[in-house]
Amino acid sequence: MLNISICLYAYDAANVQHLVQTLLQAETVKNIYLLDNSPEEADTRFIQTMSASRRTHYIWNEGKNIGYSKSHNIAIRESVWQRTKYHLIMKPSVEIKAEDINKLHNFMEHNPQVGAVIPHVVDADGKTRHVCRLLPTPFDIFARHILPAFIEEKWTYHTALCATGYRQIINAPVLDSCFLFLRTEAALQARLIDERFFSNFWHIDLTRTIHRNYLTLFIPDITIAKKQDKTTQNQWHLLWNKTADMCQYFNKWGWIFDSERKEINQLTLQLCKTEQA
Repeated sequence: MLNISICLYAYDAANVQHLVQTLLQAETVKNIYLLDNSPEEADTRFIQTMSASRRTHYIWNEGKNIGYSKSHNIAIRESVWQRTKYHLIMKPSVEIKAEDINKLHNFMEHNPQVGAVIPHVVDADGKTRHVCRLLPTPFDIFARHILPAFIEEKWTYHTALCATGYRQIINAPVLDSCFLFLRTEAALQARLIDERFFSNFWHIDLTRTIHRNYLTLFIPDITIAKKQDKTTQNQWHLLWNKTADMCQYFNKWGWIFDSERKEINQLTLQLCKTEQA
């Protein structure tokens, strides 16, 4: 069985309701936690609809935006306490079929060495999203903003493991935050999500830590869709949070000297080339 946590902020209630109804159709889903960081509590109709099933739990954080890390940890701790074997972190903008939830659950059941998995993700136009990454260097982050577009595109081709074509299983040290299917034991060994991260880099830190003891895989056989995220937050506020989280990450793991990063990235590229051969 698995629990699911979805972090909400300025969301489309109808979209969330449709998503929850779909997830509840999956026989492997035990509980769904809706963690609302919005300034105002949802309207009564939405809460009543979400509370219609005993498996759905709406949690409003009293008008405080406590961030992704703290929000998801509320639900992950429930999974630990309930001894629920798996925990899925997902965004409300994801579209997935109930049977694909069951397939992912079955994959994890048959692969105990896997600590986290993400399926093939496409955008609204059906284009493959690059959900795997090498461990980032400070240059990788700044390159997106300072390099000419054509050079930045080539650099991303390398760091996002695009040479694989996303047609093979990839054991990547970084998986995207839009959809993380976790083994609860692996998350517990990683000491859950580091709550010093607000909304960025937490997934890099988490999957990197899990990658030390487990496989963290991309699997191409299951496809989900991811719509564009909407935000009403001030752009300067978002930039500030992203910068603060970036500094937190590199202060923790190392800006220049990070021998583990170099070793893991080299091994990842080696394995990708071997799979392609």
